[in-house]
Amino acid sequence: MGTGAQLTVSQFRDPETSLLGLDAEVAARVISAAADVALVVDADGVIADLAFGVGEARRMSLQSWIGQAWVDTVAEDSVSKVKALLEEAGRDSAARAREINHRFEDSPDLPIRYSAVRLADDGRVLAIGRDLREIANLQQQLVGAQQTMEREYARLRHLETRYRLLFQISTEPVLIAETSSDRISEVNPAAAELFGETTDRLVGRNLASVFSTEAWPQMRSMLDEVKVTGASRDVQVGLPFSETTVRASASLFRRESSSFYLVRLNAAGAGGESLAGEDSRLLEVLRGLPDAFVLIDSERRVIAVNGSFLDLAQLATEQQARRASLEDWLGRPGVDLNILMANLREHGSVRNFATVLRGQFGSVEEVEVSGVAATTGTEPCYGFMIRPVISRFDLETPLGGELPSSVQQLTGMVGRVPLKEIIRRTTDVIESLCIEAALEVSGDNRASAAQMLGLSRQSLYAKLRRHGIGDLDGGSSDS
Repeated sequence: MGTGAQLTVSQFRDPETSLLGLDAEVAARVISAAADVALVVDADGVIADLAFGVGEARRMSLQSWIGQAWVDTVAEDSVSKVKALLEEAGRDSAARAREINHRFEDSPDLPIRYSAVRLADDGRVLAIGRDLREIANLQQQLVGAQQTMEREYARLRHLETRYRLLFQISTEPVLIAETSSDRISEVNPAAAELFGETTDRLVGRNLASVFSTEAWPQMRSMLDEVKVTGASRDVQVGLPFSETTVRASASLFRRESSSFYLVRLNAAGAGGESLAGEDSRLLEVLRGLPDAFVLIDSERRVIAVNGSFLDLAQLATEQQARRASLEDWLGRPGVDLNILMANLREHGSVRNFATVLRGQFGSVEEVEVSGVAATTGTEPCYGFMIRPVISRFDLETPLGGELPSSVQQLTGMVGRVPLKEIIRRTTDVIESLCIEAALEVSGDNRASAAQMLGLSRQSLYAKLRRHGIGDLDGGSSDS
């Protein structure tokens, strides 16, 4: 605790009249009500009497002070303050208030702010103290709050520094504009270079002024769409006084109580051929492919899909797929996509990986996946072409219970069909081949074939019907 400031006491104007008749008992009550701790100290510095109101927990400890020297009840750093108080009060001068810590063996120190006055010529001094624990707690809370605010401020300052650095060094032109007024509030150097202006001259201008008159209605429509939905389609717009075209996209974000557009621009390429136009044609081709296409980031979150993927995954819109994990639909959870990603990172591409694609409503489609890793940009991404294989599989193994005709077809079922089903189909293949061999050896004599196979005629007929072997209506010998 500090030593405190000089205590200024305003005296009564006419105490002899206003306090006339004030006896010792009344004075004791007044002092007890005004102080948290009041000590009467004799000329030798020994506590002769005391009154307090600092709680029952301290009662026995404080009562034990009577008969002790005041300096013996305080902490070592407060001894000099007690002596100074008694000395100043003994000189009948205004003693400066001091903060004194009383020590206890079984509990924390008790901080008290004391003022002292001389009571009589025999050297007795009255020390009136105020409990500082509540103030100390408030000070501690204030210090803690200040430290928390400083840490949070430092964190926000670091975040803003990183944001500013990324905003400035980004090669993609970016504008930030207020949604209420379309006024540009921030521009990065790439955007300033695109418009042929300095950032200072662009800040404060209206968005409409940086796009051509013909392009602004389309841009305005896109911004209105962003304000309603939070996202938008890309639009092709022109710049004023230039033949340059850019692809513009926008998103919405809030800062404090205001909302802003974040407008991203993709500039035209060399040779008069727009890079944005090339991207648009490529995107149009991918969206129209009959095979499913999906693009994911390094965290396996979906960036874009085409209509065929939506059909396979039983999704209504692309928004349902975006930012979700591809593992929600493709392959066995925790297995197939891990294998695909490991091979893509090691080899760069994967061909005809057999797996399944699960629909939103429970459908399961056997598919083949080919993938490629694109790691040349700042953020790696991975593209997959997903092709259903059920039509080709049906040509080799028709539905309706007909059997696979080769071991290759059976092993090709691994990963698509449960092991129990593969074993059942394998047993059926072997059984069918054995029956056909027995009929061939016996000259299509079913009785002999049944004997060779160790079956009764009835069992053989049942298996013939099950596998669709031979003409069961006649034409084969039974004897």
